Amino acid sequence: MLQLVGSENPERREWLGVLSRAPLETLARWHAAASPPPWRWLRRPETGLAMVRGRAGGTGEQFNLGEMTLTRCALRLESGESGVAYIQGRSHRKAELAAVADALLQSRESQRVMEMLVVPLREFLKEQATAMQRKAQATRVEFFTLAREAAE
Repeated sequence: MLQLVGSENPERREWLGVLSRAPLETLARWHAAASPPPWRWLRRPETGLAMVRGRAGGTGEQFNLGEMTLTRCALRLESGESGVAYIQGRSHRKAELAAVADALLQSRESQRVMEMLVVPLREFLKEQATAMQRKAQATRVEFFTLAREAAE
């Protein structure tokens, strides 16, 4: 999940994470049904690379794991709310739709967008993660070591 450093709104950080992992088809269906208001670009979608960092054992020293492709954009609704999106991959359309949703989640439409889009997406992503965990657990292998004592 993309972590927004210095974000004072943990709820927004959470919905941005959900939107960034949402399938493009789901965002497109929502966009067609919701008919969002017009917007103007602050930063058109652009694709680049971002360094992914990790920690040894989850708590150790940070290290550079590698680079990933990232698309970002920013827009402003006619009502004044700004939306941003950072998504993995090269889909400019997905970044655009996620930014529109982010802007609407900060507007008077927030409750409707939350119920129509974010809550179902959160459940979908949770089910996906559970299924992936079950699949990984089914292939888990446990290794046992037998200690040999030296014959004397």
